[in-house]
Amino acid sequence: MAQEKGGEQAPAPVAAEGAGRESHDLLGSVSRAGDPGASESLVTVLVAFGVNVLIAVAKTAAAVVTGSASLVAEAAHSWADSGNEIFLLIADRRSRHPPDRAHPFGYGREAYVWSLFAAVGLFVAGAAVSVTHGVQELINPEPAEHFAVGYIVLAVSFVLEAISFLRSVRQAKPEAESLHRDLIEHILATSDPTLRAVFAEDSAALIGLVIAAAGLGAHQLTGSPVPDAVGSILVGALLAVIAIVLINRNRRFLVGQEADPLVRAAAIQALLDEPEVARVTYLRLEIVGPRMVSVIGDVDLTGDDTESHLAVRLRALEAKISSSPAVAGAVLSLSAPDEPTLAV
Repeated sequence: MAQEKGGEQAPAPVAAEGAGRESHDLLGSVSRAGDPGASESLVTVLVAFGVNVLIAVAKTAAAVVTGSASLVAEAAHSWADSGNEIFLLIADRRSRHPPDRAHPFGYGREAYVWSLFAAVGLFVAGAAVSVTHGVQELINPEPAEHFAVGYIVLAVSFVLEAISFLRSVRQAKPEAESLHRDLIEHILATSDPTLRAVFAEDSAALIGLVIAAAGLGAHQLTGSPVPDAVGSILVGALLAVIAIVLINRNRRFLVGQEADPLVRAAAIQALLDEPEVARVTYLRLEIVGPRMVSVIGDVDLTGDDTESHLAVRLRALEAKISSSPAVAGAVLSLSAPDEPTLAV
């Protein structure tokens, strides 16, 4: 692929899956009534929120009845997840605010701000609480009881968490296939932070439930609370890793990332397919929100019009690009005669 202006190399693959699915309509040749990916993300978060609240109540009751350190850690995990879903709902709502004079490219990046808060909450309310309680249990061990209650709650929680997890998988899988990615690769790269957060939290929840069940079982078999306490610490460590990954991904989108090279190549081709465009010499597609990009580029228009006519044609082309649901805004300039043409 040709170098961009200033010798900048083409960026490493990142997400712009909404733009990827709609790369053929980047110039407005196809319109959509709305963004199905955004509405799917809202449903995914709502399902996760309802599931986590039910599980958090059940785990808290089981932790009180059994006295299990692992169940205390799992209860803290579920309450943290429930609070995080509220942040994700705020992220979804605020990121949909339309552009205004102060924010010409819209408020899409608000999604990453509130998702970052959710990830920090997972680290503090989930990981830190679980590890601290596990260490305290090692120092001052207390025997557990009524193990059957704990097993029942863990089993029911596993089923409910699996339902929420499968919901996020059903949303992510078609998106991953459209960009020729495997599922995990897509979850890490997607520009939708709510989908990534729900998938990651549900994955951690399922693994954490297995750890908690193992700790509780070892406690019952050995009579020692040490395995239970270790299980609490392991659940906390798992949550810490997940939280750090989510924090890092949101940070990268907040500071600005370019769209996937496949999307960029499709956008260049779409521009070249326009009868108004003779060459494309510079193009930057920056992710400015879930499934949204801004377009900045230099193009050489066909013909040899006067400056005033070229300006009118250029503005018309910008408007056509901006009509795509995947584009937050477009700014185009005229190419210099000596600038090399970008290769697709």
